Amino acid sequence: MSSTLLSGNEAVARGAWEAGASVGVGYPGTPSTQALEVFARMEGVYAEWAPNEKVALEVAAGASMGGARALVTMKHVGMNVAADPLFTLAYTGVGAGLVIFVADDPGMHSSQNEQDSRNWGPFARVPVLEPADSSEALEFTRAAFEISERFDIPVIVRSTTRLSHSKGVVDLTRDRISTEPREYLKDIGKWVMMPAMARARREALDERVRQMSEFAEDSQLNRIEMRDPTLGIVASGVCYQYVREALPDASVFKLGISFPVPEKALAAFAAQVDRLVVVEEADAYLASKLRSLGLDPEPVGLPAAGELSPGIIASALGAEAPATRNSVSGLPPRPPLMCPGCPHRGAYNALRKVKAIVTGDIGCYTLGALAPLASMDSCVCMGASIGMAHGMRLAGQGSDRPVAAVIGDSTFAHSGITGLIDLAYNGSDALVCILDNRITAMTGHQQNPVSGMTLQGRPTTEIDLEALCRSVGVRRVRTVDPHDLAAAEQAVREEVAADELSVIIFRAPCALLIKDKEQPFAVDEESCTACGLCIRLGCPAISKEQDGKARIDTTICVGCGDCVQVCRFSAIELTGPACDIGGV
Repeated sequence: MSSTLLSGNEAVARGAWEAGASVGVGYPGTPSTQALEVFARMEGVYAEWAPNEKVALEVAAGASMGGARALVTMKHVGMNVAADPLFTLAYTGVGAGLVIFVADDPGMHSSQNEQDSRNWGPFARVPVLEPADSSEALEFTRAAFEISERFDIPVIVRSTTRLSHSKGVVDLTRDRISTEPREYLKDIGKWVMMPAMARARREALDERVRQMSEFAEDSQLNRIEMRDPTLGIVASGVCYQYVREALPDASVFKLGISFPVPEKALAAFAAQVDRLVVVEEADAYLASKLRSLGLDPEPVGLPAAGELSPGIIASALGAEAPATRNSVSGLPPRPPLMCPGCPHRGAYNALRKVKAIVTGDIGCYTLGALAPLASMDSCVCMGASIGMAHGMRLAGQGSDRPVAAVIGDSTFAHSGITGLIDLAYNGSDALVCILDNRITAMTGHQQNPVSGMTLQGRPTTEIDLEALCRSVGVRRVRTVDPHDLAAAEQAVREEVAADELSVIIFRAPCALLIKDKEQPFAVDEESCTACGLCIRLGCPAISKEQDGKARIDTTICVGCGDCVQVCRFSAIELTGPACDIGGV
């Protein structure tokens, strides 16, 4: 097979494999997740999910130091977590090639904020490469390992949602290069960043950036396409594809290296066109750089936030928008919902009963903020729920309404443990609810330190959450099945009444992990009083008829029985020959 269709994520994995990377480490986060999953299935590699992105980069740094080429994967917010080692690794440099694949999410399709990871380039003084399609994702990733070793520096390959998830034709004819690890040579002046060594490496880093700047001027990763000189556009990444579709006659400076930029080449391009325009998503990163060079690109009114498209670009520049498929109007809205049988529903039902102020976290359970559950008050970043619950108590909240933190098992391992240590150390009396569904569900059911399985399918230890919580100083720790609604409510009521820190572990597997579903339930129309209690569970299998009575779609009901427990009129029963009634 000489070529095939690959997504940008798949192409990055292939490029790392072809480059001889033998170690891959990351933390799952849409839109980057698939890259490491694909890499993990390739021959001759070791891959793992780390508890968080900081650890992932540190593991990869050790592999690089030891002589093995390493790939690290994460989404844009993960770069915030990995920033601590990143800045110092720019000083130390690498052993074997070290490449960080980061996927941004313009438009926030699956993220809590927009970030522009190109900014990490000048901030940390590391090169940033931006492929524009799947073919370039492979080529640029291969090139990134060469650049990393040539300039003794970690290299960032930046993608976006559109590139990561779109497919393009990729050439697969090249063989993998040698994966033999380099020899490790002890060098404390390079690897031990005590102040005296760090000062020397800081000066060396400036020289490496200067050399990279010279390299960027002539690199084939950048490309000038001269067409009509009346309009010249500077673009990078997938925005280049939008420009080519929206403005096929425009001259384009396509930047494959967004740090360091080729300053002389950009100035020469600007001198050849009548109008100079920058097309970019997220931050005005390139526009600011061009202005600092005295090139003064023309503002054209592109939106400062969100994802661009060929139509948006054409409209901003007064061109005819390219033809697109007509959207279908009049469809009912489809808000995101927890799955039928989701164990998080029982935990939120209990928290709602006590009218708790709930500081939330990142995961499927974030949907608990939406109606009809409406039982979560905040969502900021991974692990924030625990510290924010403590902060709410410090602000005096909790006298009228109890304060509780909600966090998933994978997120707790990612960055919740240190928050719990803080609460125990400082004597907080908040309630922490760990929703342990045995998987990292939101990003596609990746394994984690609680699930007992590694990325490559090796059985491993499971974190003993109860023992861990007690070991950091929490004396009140209990485990509850969230599908037992009465037990869940009793546990919450008892723990919010306690005058010390407590943890409830709500443990039940993600509904999508259960292969053998229970017998579905149905509603007896004659017994249903249209009270709406079952509707308030927010289960997608339960809907309301025009007369207000409930209906259960037995094709998606998994038989968890939550609705049976809230119905006060015994109107919900198992389906079967003796119960072939409403909703069947």
